[in-house]
Amino acid sequence: MHDNGLPCLDLLQATPAILRGLMAELSAEDVRWKPEPGRFSVGEVLAHLSHTEGHCYRARLDRFLSEENPRFENDDAQLHLELYRNMDPEDAFDHFEEQRETNIEALRDLPPDAGGRRAEHEKVGPITLAQMLNGWALHDLGHIRQIAELVRARKYLAGAGPLAAFYTLRP
Repeated sequence: MHDNGLPCLDLLQATPAILRGLMAELSAEDVRWKPEPGRFSVGEVLAHLSHTEGHCYRARLDRFLSEENPRFENDDAQLHLELYRNMDPEDAFDHFEEQRETNIEALRDLPPDAGGRRAEHEKVGPITLAQMLNGWALHDLGHIRQIAELVRARKYLAGAGPLAAFYTLRP
């Protein structure tokens, strides 16, 4: 591995291990638990991560590199809820890990000036590859936080007894 100056690659590479650590004590039932009907379970978050890794981020990366100023449509996760509900969480996470490893290898092989490649996003206008990488990191961190909150609520809150009163959860 070499440092090509692109932002966020270390965080993006660490995400699967961070998630694995957060989920280390979850049962299959815990992974499918939802805090309320309209919210995601850990399993649905994993399915979302697997889906967006290839269908959003890798697809955009490939277009950044193969086209001059490609136009990206906004990807709405709500359109894929049924897909997320029906995916096996373990398979989804395995697929996410495999895709992420491949994507990190591809990103680390890019030349230093690749971060300046430009695209047009339908909702926000001009973006660079470096900006997309920062957005990708924000996406990862948001779902790491989401999974952490689900784990806190499902696994540890009740066991904290009266100490649970010190914690405000947002699963």
